[in-house]
Amino acid sequence: MKILVINTGSSSVKYQLFDMVTEEVLATGMAERIGEDSGKLTHQVMVKNGTHQKRVIEDLNIDHREGMEKITELLTDPEHGVITDKSEISAVGHRVVHGGETFQAPIIIDEKVILEIRKNTPLAPLHNPANLTGIRVAMSIFPGAPQVAVFDTAFHQTLPRHAYVYALPYDLYKNHQVRRYGFHGTSHAYVAEKSAEYLKRPLSELNLITLHLGNGASMAAIKDGQCVDTSMGLTPLEGLVMGTRTGDIDPAIPFFLANHLNMSLDEIDGLLNKESGLKGICGANDMRVVLERAEKEDDLAQLALEVYTYRIKKYIGAYVAVLGRLDALIFTGGIGENSPVIRERCCRDLSCLNIEIDADKNNSSGDPLRQISPSGSNVRVLVVPTNEELKIARETKKVVTGT
Repeated sequence: MKILVINTGSSSVKYQLFDMVTEEVLATGMAERIGEDSGKLTHQVMVKNGTHQKRVIEDLNIDHREGMEKITELLTDPEHGVITDKSEISAVGHRVVHGGETFQAPIIIDEKVILEIRKNTPLAPLHNPANLTGIRVAMSIFPGAPQVAVFDTAFHQTLPRHAYVYALPYDLYKNHQVRRYGFHGTSHAYVAEKSAEYLKRPLSELNLITLHLGNGASMAAIKDGQCVDTSMGLTPLEGLVMGTRTGDIDPAIPFFLANHLNMSLDEIDGLLNKESGLKGICGANDMRVVLERAEKEDDLAQLALEVYTYRIKKYIGAYVAVLGRLDALIFTGGIGENSPVIRERCCRDLSCLNIEIDADKNNSSGDPLRQISPSGSNVRVLVVPTNEELKIARETKKVVTGT
């Protein structure tokens, strides 16, 4: 069974083709700068010896349909392809950012599902329309393959009401669905499952805190295998400090910016989402750059690191209180998986919560999935590489086959 996983953005299409018998990635790539004069398509085919063949096609002028058709041509290319015909693709799994309250699990896409996804567009105006474009294109190119929507928000639909309702007039929730939804759910779910496998315990018996730290960042409190709180809210802006997003701030700051600096709503939106976070403090949103500058005693880079890790520590403490008992703290995402400095700073002085890191294990570049807390720790601190595409492929297979 071969499943194509698609993540469609406003100007890009990312894809991976899986052989679900072995869960092997057959091909992966991305069409980018769609709709621009100089589009680009990068396509990689996995070779049996563990290496890959890479093709880069420049100067394309394509829309989403042409981009997907070009991807299909590469997948079925007689010389460099991995399948002989597109009919070999058994199903297509789509990442959909916002499912609102309507979708609590992956689902086969039909016209009714498309309508409901469109209704949630006000909750994710930059993402859901692009996701729908990808769905429509894939339905026409692969008419014989079931299309499955896997929602970023679904994993967080187990939040209790007191965790997702904001202290706003209740009618805003009742009539307009203004509430906490959370994001990165596919990643949080995947690393929680992998952690349970590593710990050799049922997920339903575990209390976990998962930290997805990338340019976007979020945390989840998972009690007995179910998410009971998460840091992102109605939008991905709430919560942790991120590459360019503020995370939690005083809600009155936008009013101050409007009243005293004459900023428009669009300008404030751009400031909070694209010019803040690490970038706002020190001018760089790439954590690698921030760390390099901090090592050179750059004051603002050091401040950015302090603010970033301090916010995470506050959330760890809060989520331990929510859970009552913590079995494991899990780092994932580009920063969480690759930065020993960030992991150490996030866990520093948390021995009062039974959270400690072994320096040698933390700095080791051995097994990507590993424990970095001392042997015998009451709370296991783990590094678990995420794989959202594989999770989407697994969920797609489960919906289509029932297994």
